[in-house]
Amino acid sequence: MTGAVLLLLALGLVEGGGRCILNRTEEHCVCRELSEESVGSIVQCLPASVVEFWGGDLERYAALPIGDLQPSAIEILESLSIRKLVFGDLLVPEVLLARVLKLFSYTQVQELVFESCTFMGSSNWDEMAGRNLPITTLRFRNVTAAPVTGHEQGFSSLSRWLESLQELAVTGSRVTALPCAVGRVFGALRSLDVAHNGLADSGLAVAFCEGAFPQLRVLSLQRNNLTSYHGVCESLQLLHQLQHLDISQNRLRLTAHPTSSCQWPMSLQSLNLSHTGLDEMLTPLPPNLEVLDISCNHLRTLDISLGSLKTLLVSQNMLQDISFLRNCPMLEVLYLDDNLVSELPWDELRLLGHLRDIGAAGNPYNCSCSGAAGIQRLAATGHLGPAWPQDYMCHSPPRYRDILVKDVSVSVLQCNRAAVIAPICVILGILCVAGVVCLARSKYRLFQACRRAVKGP
Repeated sequence: MTGAVLLLLALGLVEGGGRCILNRTEEHCVCRELSEESVGSIVQCLPASVVEFWGGDLERYAALPIGDLQPSAIEILESLSIRKLVFGDLLVPEVLLARVLKLFSYTQVQELVFESCTFMGSSNWDEMAGRNLPITTLRFRNVTAAPVTGHEQGFSSLSRWLESLQELAVTGSRVTALPCAVGRVFGALRSLDVAHNGLADSGLAVAFCEGAFPQLRVLSLQRNNLTSYHGVCESLQLLHQLQHLDISQNRLRLTAHPTSSCQWPMSLQSLNLSHTGLDEMLTPLPPNLEVLDISCNHLRTLDISLGSLKTLLVSQNMLQDISFLRNCPMLEVLYLDDNLVSELPWDELRLLGHLRDIGAAGNPYNCSCSGAAGIQRLAATGHLGPAWPQDYMCHSPPRYRDILVKDVSVSVLQCNRAAVIAPICVILGILCVAGVVCLARSKYRLFQACRRAVKGP
């Protein structure tokens, strides 16, 4: 067990008075503020698949010698069940991290997370050159470290491992630049999340240069300092495998230069433009989009034409009608809650044969007969979401204001009195004519009888 304890001590031994608590059902172990007196509690974490260490300062262990392990220690490390390690609220010397990282090559750890940590100092990563690690997912959340620029050599030494990494997240960590050389190291990366940082338009083209992130499928640039829609488009056009892009919570604007060469990757299927302050639709859109999220903006009209679009999220805008749906024939999911739509025209919606999930609560509906009937017929198909009927309220006409749409009567007698009165009038007319004819015939027969009576036998 020496090797296992060495691994956990190297990353978890801190001053304090805490201990480790194992949840056997979830195979999850959490250690807080371990001390030398309570370090024995780490042992109970060995059966866990997820282990977390929270709190402390590892600086005093920066000189901890970690040499080559004995075969017995290696065998123990290889037998551990730990798949995910989380380190939080720690002061981490990079020189110690470099030594300990070598131990992971003997484990089955697949995901490594650093949250609210501060990395200090620098380290020589040459010892990791050519070494494989089983870690395929690496996450940094709210960490403080030296800028990536200027440390490209360290990435080069780790290239044997990094070129097989599948997922990387560096969020909330004040990242302002990603050097081109760094992106070229991640040859197999499928998912990159750099949300909540300080990336600007000028840095994107450098980060996603020729040869950088060649296998990237999923990219999140949420909540950075991006402003130019066309600038983002031009910077990402070399990501030929990109399928899902999130640029939400950036203050985007349409600032196309006359020489703009904006061409989105043909592979792009999902685009998130929510919370970007849009008051008009940005163009061009990726031609093969299947999912488009433009919710929480200020759009009054929407002019889009996407033949492959399957999911459209436009909630919390200022749209007044849904005429734009005519250009989205393959639409399956539509969310337009909290807009200014007054009617859901049944005749148009039923032409969208693939539509199966609709959310349209919180709109000021006109509950005239045609308006209420259209929504009620749509609800009868079972396609309206769980907000039906409680969040579908009438706004007009005045007599129906604040009444649930489902409670509006749309009977023929209520909505089309002419259709009822006309047949009645026709029937009454026929009866009147028949009565006149009968009366005329009766008078004629009476007249004939009187004539015969006068003439006698």
